[in-house]
Amino acid sequence: MAYILDADVFIRAKNLHYGFDFCPAFWEWLVVKNSAGRLFSIEKVGDEIQAVADELSGWAEARGSSFFLRPDTTVFPALATVSNWATGQQYEPSAVSAFLQVADYYLVAHAKAGNHTVVTHEIPSASTRKIKIPDACIGLGIKFMTPYEMLRRERARFVLDHSGGRA
Repeated sequence: MAYILDADVFIRAKNLHYGFDFCPAFWEWLVVKNSAGRLFSIEKVGDEIQAVADELSGWAEARGSSFFLRPDTTVFPALATVSNWATGQQYEPSAVSAFLQVADYYLVAHAKAGNHTVVTHEIPSASTRKIKIPDACIGLGIKFMTPYEMLRRERARFVLDHSGGRA
């Protein structure tokens, strides 16, 4: 089982809690976990991140397809499963249409195909106007959690060494 990260995990990390300038250890941790085969995202998320020319887009571009997975033959049947689930629910047609056009749809399908745990800041919602990632995960039997739950589960540690530098 590996983690598969939503775009909001990267964006909020950069903008809020784990800025490149004051918490580079977070970003290094992501790379290490990716190299160990424990953490990924998907190409569509990478495309979203790279659409904004900033430090995060440069970081994402440097990671490439070993971090931001492309769909493979196992993902295509999962896309159909996720699509069938979305159209079979009580969501407004515009919500289904929007979901099937964004990275969230592909993220859920990758998770389904690879038995991955989705990591997102989104929370379940009873709204019929937007399909949230956790709602799709619940409906399809896919595990999901927040980034903080992932960091705790993986026992991530971003601590200063005794000399005041990073460890």
